[in-house]
This record gives sequence, C-alpha cells and structure tokens, in this order.
Amino acid sequence: EFSVQKPSTDTIAVDAFNQPFRDTNGNLVFRPGGHGALLENLQSLQADLIFIKNIDNIVPDHLKEPTVHWKKVLGGILLSLRERVFYFLENLRKNPSSELINEALLFVEQEFHYNVKKSGNQKEFIDFLIDKLDRPIRVCGMVKNEGEPGGGPFWVRQTDGTLSLQIVELSQINHKDAEQWEIVRKSTHFNPVDLVCSIRKPDGTNYELPKFRDPQTGFISIKSKDGKELKALELPGLWNGSMAGWNTVFVDVPLETFNPVKTVFDLLRDAHQ
Repeated sequence: EFSVQKPSTDTIAVDAFNQPFRDTNGNLVFRPGGHGALLENLQSLQADLIFIKNIDNIVPDHLKEPTVHWKKVLGGILLSLRERVFYFLENLRKNPSSELINEALLFVEQEFHYNVKKSGNQKEFIDFLIDKLDRPIRVCGMVKNEGEPGGGPFWVRQTDGTLSLQIVELSQINHKDAEQWEIVRKSTHFNPVDLVCSIRKPDGTNYELPKFRDPQTGFISIKSKDGKELKALELPGLWNGSMAGWNTVFVDVPLETFNPVKTVFDLLRDAHQ
C-alpha cells in the first residue's frame, strides 16, 4: 500500500523580498515541505518494525544477500533494545528497587548515550529515566565516508547544553564556521538512509511522532519557478529534525549495502556492472 505526502504539509513560497510568491496567473505558490512531511505518513503506519531506505539506493542482484543480511541485523538490534526498554518502563512504573534503577541508568548511558547526572529525589530521577526511555527508537546503518554528497552521524549540542546523536545534513551546518566544516571534513561515516524504526509504545499504540520533532531544524532552500527565484520552507528532515527526540543507535554497516544511483553515470560504477 502506497501513500504520498499530504497537501496539508505543503508550505508557502516567498520571493527574494520575503513576500508571498505568485505564479503567472497570480496564484499563491505552495511547495511540498520536503521529506520531513512524510512524518505524518509514518505516524499512520500500523507496523511492528518500519524499514526506511532511499529510493535511489539500488541494490544489484549480486549484492542483495549481504544487504538483506544487514537489514536483519539492524532489525535484530532494534528488537533487542526495545525488549529492554519495555522491561524497564514496566518495572520503573511500579516500585523499582535501587538495583533496577541503576540498571536502567546504565542502559540509557551505554545504549542511547545520554549523559546523566543524578540529582533531585528518587521519584524525580525515576521520572527522568522513564522520559528518556519512553520514546520511538531508530537503529541507523552508517557506511564509511567516501565523499558522497549528503549528511552523516554527528554529536549535536542542544540548546540546554546536552549532547545527542543526530543525523545532520550539510544544509544544516553553518558554511561560514570553519570549525564546523573541519568537523565535517574529518567525519568518518556517511548516512546512506538505512533505518529501522519502532514507533510503538509498550501498550501497542503509536507514539505521537510530532512531539519528538525539533521545529527549530526546518530550513529554507532556494528554488525557482517561471524563471524567478523563490525561497521554499522545508520541514525538519524525516531522519533529521523530525526524529531529533528519538532514541538513536548508529551501526557501522558495509559499504556494499550502499549503491546510490543519482544520475545515469552512477550506473557505470563497479557495483552496477
């Protein structure tokens, strides 16, 4: 069953002076809000596991076996993590022992890389752990960075000073900040868009995904229509800001699972012969 971006997620375009852009007939121009608009499509799915992959990552027949294998690996990692998450959520909501609390603390630190500082009373700390665990989960395959255009896995410092694992696109990075670009230049991995996601709560219902989106990560792109330049507002990217509040794990996967075909010339690559 296929679904498409909902027209209600389109955003209004503006001209170079930030005035509403109109076409040759004088009508306001609305544009699709980017792949972040697909968050609503994701929300409506009733599936235990959701695999997300770019349509231009075309696997030749002779590479399908390792690709399927690593899909299973990513799915297995997620199921293992989710089993532990559900266990902790169930027991933290009862009358947890100090041993269980410490076990849950170690889990969120080691698996989801939260930098936790124990403070406040025990009830507040348990609520904190529940808040960190009670979220959608994504396990993201990452390949070795060989200079392909696109984003990658990074540590991001949030406005409150905490660090989180995020998939960051180049368009999100300040081009004038030499320090930031040096970090990008030294990055070891690239995001091929190879995700497996769980959006279900322990009770079987779906999380309200917009609650875990970072609205500050939307961006403006420069497009054109009828020979005129326009500015288009794009929603936070589906695997970028739209999943900013998800529990995230990055997994190093073989480069052979990533075979992009963005132009006809990519078909001349060795993998496609």
